[in-house]
Amino acid sequence: MRNTTTNLEALKEYYGAILHGSADLKTSACCTAGEGLSPRMKAAMGNVNENVLSHFYGCGSPLPPLLEGCAVLDIGCGSGRDAYLAAQLTGPKGSVIGMDMTEEQLKIARDNLAWHMARFGYFRSNVDFRQGYMEDLGALGIADDSIDVVISNCVLNLSFDKRAVFGEIFRVLKPGGELFFSDVFSGRRVPSRFHSDQVLHGECLAGAMYTEDFRRLLRDLGCFDYRVTSSRRIELENPEVERTVGMVDFYSITVRAFKLSNLEDAREDYGQIARYHGAIPDWPHFFDLDDEHRFITGKPVLVCGNTASMLRDTRYGAHFTVEGDRSTHFGPFDVRPPVSTVGEGIPRAGEGESTSAGGCCC
Repeated sequence: MRNTTTNLEALKEYYGAILHGSADLKTSACCTAGEGLSPRMKAAMGNVNENVLSHFYGCGSPLPPLLEGCAVLDIGCGSGRDAYLAAQLTGPKGSVIGMDMTEEQLKIARDNLAWHMARFGYFRSNVDFRQGYMEDLGALGIADDSIDVVISNCVLNLSFDKRAVFGEIFRVLKPGGELFFSDVFSGRRVPSRFHSDQVLHGECLAGAMYTEDFRRLLRDLGCFDYRVTSSRRIELENPEVERTVGMVDFYSITVRAFKLSNLEDAREDYGQIARYHGAIPDWPHFFDLDDEHRFITGKPVLVCGNTASMLRDTRYGAHFTVEGDRSTHFGPFDVRPPVSTVGEGIPRAGEGESTSAGGCCC
């Protein structure tokens, strides 16, 4: 098997020299998506230069709400599509760092910087593109506790040291900060013989994270609970690739995780209640925290301790009222409401409210 340096050079070659546009991709794993976007997001996409769009490779639109004024880091920004979307959503008072290891991709992003700032009506750029490696964000001058939101689009799977990547992400996030990313996951560990295959790795398959290994990795880094906002199985749509790696089931998943010190490794019941105010842009009638939790505007919902913390101790806190604390423990949190709860008319989060939400992967 080739060493890590050789594999990285092969990835750079794949994205910098072999692929000249999204049409050159050999599978649908790293396709860009526009479906499921809100009218505001579609309008923002319309402000992105066509040259940037045609050279962008991603499996979703991992942009959470409430980015205005935030410091955003886009890991593996490529030609800059999501960075330029985030630049519009943060507004001129926010900032976006787009980092990537591929010089050719960053050249496209940088060459279009002035065009985008003029298009957005910004007198000063709020985007900074930096070349480097996601395993060492410190080398790019990104300090501890300096980023509000980290986004990434079908890139983290490419790393040969995912522990280093996620360790760096949680280092640079501010307390209460959010990691929101779309990527390719697998239902089993991808056989090691494929890890150095240039095409399979470049197509985001060889490095796909086995979901249970991902859970264990975040747990080891101190993040005991993450949420899935959307998930769908990937159809490879390439007979040759299917014959090679078809024994593995691949999924495009969008994940939300927070840098919170009080998350527990199981969902516990403290009798806490959350009410959504209905004021998050694009979410006037309900808000989907994940694919299990839909909060109807004004409706009281019983939530576990972890969900209460995600809603109260992050930038979402201004948009929710969370009643109760962790002073009294009632046992494991069960999404199935007991009879007494139904009688009180307060449903538990997730009960009868499940939905697919967030930046859907293609």
